[in-house]
Amino acid sequence: QPEKVKNALLLMRQCILKVVPEAKERFNYSIPAYALIEGGKREQQIMIAGYKNHVGFYPHPTTMEKFEKELKDYKKGKGSVQFPIDKPLPKDLIIKMVEYRLSLINKA
Repeated sequence: QPEKVKNALLLMRQCILKVVPEAKERFNYSIPAYALIEGGKREQQIMIAGYKNHVGFYPHPTTMEKFEKELKDYKKGKGSVQFPIDKPLPKDLIIKMVEYRLSLINKA
């Protein structure tokens, strides 16, 4: 990955591991994924990916809905958001999103 993309991915990784230090790193759909609980399947993972002009964060549609207002300035999909690499990464928001997703998984 280009240096800016690599650095953004590493920052997102740090945010995920700050919330879930024991998260297991995997590949899902050929991109990095983090199982938030032991043996976590796709629904229990958060994925990240690097692209030319942005990094993708894939926390799950329920998390995207919860943080819709905070994400209004970003390009989004049903279960993903694109953070441009030419702007600071919203680390606090990413941490809150991981915490929220983990809380939903733990309630299930």
